[in-house]
Amino acid sequence: SNQQAIFLDSTGRCYSIASHILPSARSLGDPLSSHVSPPDGAKFEGVMTGSPDAIYMLASDAGYGFMAKLEDLYVKNKKGKVVLNVPKYARVLAPALVFDPEADYIAAVTSIGRLLVTDLKEFPILAKGKGLKIIQIPPAKLKSREEYVVGITAFSEGDSLMLHSGKRHLNLKPDIIDNFYAERGRRGNVLPRGFR
Repeated sequence: SNQQAIFLDSTGRCYSIASHILPSARSLGDPLSSHVSPPDGAKFEGVMTGSPDAIYMLASDAGYGFMAKLEDLYVKNKKGKVVLNVPKYARVLAPALVFDPEADYIAAVTSIGRLLVTDLKEFPILAKGKGLKIIQIPPAKLKSREEYVVGITAFSEGDSLMLHSGKRHLNLKPDIIDNFYAERGRRGNVLPRGFR
């Protein structure tokens, strides 16, 4: 591929590497640190690739996020650039690919089993920032790490959601997903026992 691979680290920085310079699937791979220079202690949280106009949802586990075009995340220097402002006591989530920003939905699930589904069109497309509130988490619970977002995903009308909790999984069909739909920034509804 001649596309760029964009790596997102735990400090909210992005790094661009041309996909074709990475080793093929038959090798053990190269350490990313041989291509980029992240800050000390930073971990890589996700990778994005696609055409320059591909859109991804970037978010922190504090429940804030925004959409970004890949071309806005390209960076030439090895030190990368900060694109996601991560609030204190929060961490970076793996980015979620968006297929249709005008029609898709975003699902966010928290560590105590609250799920919120809302419209993606409520979120701006930015080059960098903190973003808007996806799901409400009480500040005291977030600060103590008692509750935080464990994952986000974007999906289309008619899709199902698969939730995993240990070895158990729960398939939410579209009619059940409707029970978790609400405006952006709400608390979300509680999932069934075993998924909290």
